[in-house]
Amino acid sequence: MTYQLYIGNRLYFSWSIAAYLMFERFGLAEQVKTTVFRPETESDVRRLMAENNLGHARTLPTAITPEGAVLNDSMAIAEELASRHPDIAFWPKDPLARATARALANEMHSSFGGLRGNWPVNLRVSNVTQTPPPEIEAELDRLEVLWTHARSVSKPDGPWLCGEYSLVDAIFAPMAVRLAGYDFHTRPTTKAYVEAHLADPALRRWRAMGLANEPALTKFEIDAPEAPWRGPAVRAAKAVETGPSENTLCPYSGTAVTHFLEMDGRTFGFCNAFCRDKTMKDPEAWPKFMALV
Repeated sequence: MTYQLYIGNRLYFSWSIAAYLMFERFGLAEQVKTTVFRPETESDVRRLMAENNLGHARTLPTAITPEGAVLNDSMAIAEELASRHPDIAFWPKDPLARATARALANEMHSSFGGLRGNWPVNLRVSNVTQTPPPEIEAELDRLEVLWTHARSVSKPDGPWLCGEYSLVDAIFAPMAVRLAGYDFHTRPTTKAYVEAHLADPALRRWRAMGLANEPALTKFEIDAPEAPWRGPAVRAAKAVETGPSENTLCPYSGTAVTHFLEMDGRTFGFCNAFCRDKTMKDPEAWPKFMALV
């Protein structure tokens, strides 16, 4: 069973983050083939979709089921995956937590137009602290209410909203990085929840791949000074031209190494530039690499 997933630029396309996490965070990474489009306008999206015989979809992300059904909506992807894989805990098992998670996920999907429309996701950099206008303050207050309510009724042991990580957390992940990017994550529940997302290895891997392979798009950047990334500190690593490396096979593909990075005075090898560069952008996000270390 293989799904096709079409996503946008990893640094900016917010719903693509959620769709990626729906596969990556729930054990389906080996069952999906991902294609990255890098459009800058809506007409670019339509053109790229048409070129891939998906003209009626018109949006990113779009997932194709093994039978060929086109899911061109994030909630459609979420619900279809949950239906097709009942053995996977996409939604909480507890009825109260599950209903709460579904309600919050759908409100995220249909609301928060001010934040989504005026403060674009940017995983390339953070910006200096921004002062939100009153209408955005109201949306930030609403997020704090929703997230506090979810944790109050679900009583999770960990950092996620309704128990173990579930679809509602994948759907709110783009909002979490958006709030961090502009330093809007100042309310108590919001701050803790956003920091949990920033530390999530799956989200860190997504950002590392974007930094390694995606172009910066000025139309998604605001005119404000940059600030240090508000996620966990990244372990220093750099590309080097030659080995020898401690490993002879790439930790990801298992094939012979041709590209190298240096970390803590040690040299490691990879089968191509992307494998090296995504690792270099956040080494500790990659378990297969850290197993070598």
